[in-house]
This record gives sequence, C-alpha cells and structure tokens, in this order.
Amino acid sequence: MGSDILPKAVKYENGQLIFLDQTKLPLELIYEKQETLEQVYNSIKTLKVRGAPAIGIAGAFGLLISMKNHINNSVDEFIKMLKSNGEYLISSRPTAVNLSWAVNRIIKKAESVEAHTSEELYKIIEQEAVYIFEEDKKICQNIGEYGQDLICDGMGILTHCNAGALAVSELGTALAPIYKALDNGKKFKVYADETRPLLQGARLTSYELYSAGVDVTLICDNMAAYAMSKGLINMVIVGCDRVAANGDTANKIGTMNVAILAKYFNIPFYVACPSSTYDNMTLTGKDIIIEERDKKEVTHFSSCQTAPENVNVLNPAFDVTPNELITGFITEYGIIKPPFIVNLEKILNNR
Repeated sequence: MGSDILPKAVKYENGQLIFLDQTKLPLELIYEKQETLEQVYNSIKTLKVRGAPAIGIAGAFGLLISMKNHINNSVDEFIKMLKSNGEYLISSRPTAVNLSWAVNRIIKKAESVEAHTSEELYKIIEQEAVYIFEEDKKICQNIGEYGQDLICDGMGILTHCNAGALAVSELGTALAPIYKALDNGKKFKVYADETRPLLQGARLTSYELYSAGVDVTLICDNMAAYAMSKGLINMVIVGCDRVAANGDTANKIGTMNVAILAKYFNIPFYVACPSSTYDNMTLTGKDIIIEERDKKEVTHFSSCQTAPENVNVLNPAFDVTPNELITGFITEYGIIKPPFIVNLEKILNNR
C-alpha cells in the first residue's frame, strides 16, 4: 500500500536508536542516531520526534540507551538510575501521556523481575521496549480497521495536525482509517489543516498523504469553517495526546476550534488514539497540564520575524476539546461512544 513507502519516525536496529528529524520535512529526509539521554530529551523537546505514540516509543528506547553505561553497576544502582533518567525524559513534554506511560512501563518491568546482573536487566528492558514498539504496530492496524468502516465513497474528511505514520510506529492513528479505506478502494478526499504555528499539517500530513496517493487538499486553519459551510467536510478525524477520565481530550492547539465548528455544522467529530492515551488519573480536561512553547514559534515564520520584537505571546501547544463535542473514540478495541465516563473505563480495564 502507499503508506509503506513512508519513512519511519523511530528505528531500533542492532542496538542503535535512530530518529527521523521531522523538523526538516518535507524538504529533507535526515536520520539521527541517538546516543545519549540528553540527545533523546532534546529530540523530543524540539519535536524532531513527535506524535504521542511515537514519543512514547522514543521514550522507551531512549531510556534504554541511557542505561548502556550502567550495565556494570549493581542491580539496585541500575534501577535507581533508571528511575532518575525516566523522570528526566518525562519532563521533556508533559502533556502527552504516552511518554510517561511507556517510560513507567519500562521502569515497572525492571522492578518486577529478578535479575542477577544489570546486564541481564538491560536485556530484559530492551525486550520490553521492543514489545511496546511491536504492540503499537498492531494497535494502529486495529484503529485503521475499525475506523475505515466510518469512511464512505464521496466523503470529505478533515484532519488537524499530524496523526499519521510519522507520529507512531507505522500507519498512524487518525490517518490509519484513511490508509485502510484507500486499500479497500474507497474514493474520498482529505482536507488537512496547516496547523499553525509549526505547520505539522502542511509539512507532515499533506506530505505523507500525498506520498501515499491519497487525494489530499491543504487548507489554512482559518479555512475550516468555509470548507464545512460549502459541504466539503463530512467527517473530522484527529489524534490526541491525552484523554481524561470523562473524555475531555488534549490535542494540538486548534483542535477545539475544529470541534466547535463540527458541532455547529452537525459533522461527526472522531478522535483516534490507542488506549495508552487514556489517563483515568486525570479526571477532567481542567487537570491536564498544557505545555507552553517558545514565543518565537509565533513571532517568526521559519527564520523570518513577522511580529514586533517585544510583543507578548501566548503559545500553548495544545487545547482541550470538551467531551460533549466528541462523537466517538476510535481505538484498538473498537469505536467508543458516550457516555465516555463509563465506556472509557471499560477500555482502561482491558489494558
């Protein structure tokens, strides 16, 4: 299928961790070997690797390689350093729950097994990181299968930011149903919001959809209402970075705008995500920590300054879409409909 030709966001081969530098796309295809904890932290922080599932995978492997120089330590010292490094990695991006989920899974695995040496323990957590990576592939396939049933011939589908192959192990979350529908010969159009201020929709989503042979049209963020008013959009599918227990959902800034518009125009609004994105310890969207990013992302377009030197800037990376604006969640377990406070808990119990 077309998406098979797409580059991979994260590679782990022969003990080496490699990230695709997504800040260079779509003009350059550059891979970087990750050799230190600090390098992985910076790669996640600066969005060289991004997308909630992908940074979870990156965090798991990043924590692993950070322990290469500690395999001669005692097991207790190894685990102590593992926890410290994990806490540091998690701080790189606080909103996406997949990062903390994956890192903590590695730590829990290390604490739960009986290993005689740190070298033995390293091999065990290496296998756990590989499991996380392989599980994500299956999850994306399942999300694609369930979601593609929602897509009919002649549809126009709007997506925001990038939740495709570049944001996961492969295939995607929000874009997985699109790729599966394309495989099944369905004819439809996809409209990709540019997604200011970092243009993930323009640089990444339109790039990978176009490369895969999908009929994609790029629009500015403020054109979504126009497209909906003209009947061009029949469904919205987005990814997400965290889902609270009540279904409130954090995703790339601008997602809530799209959800409000979809509600006004009576267009179904779906969120595609793995169950690892659900956080039942976060009760509502008000409890989600929203990352605030550098003001230069707003005051500059590429390297060109577009705003007054000392103007005040508000630059949250995410907003929270209230659960009442969401039609359903497309997960590896199926499509979850309201009431979310009840039905999401059922999904959590399956993890």
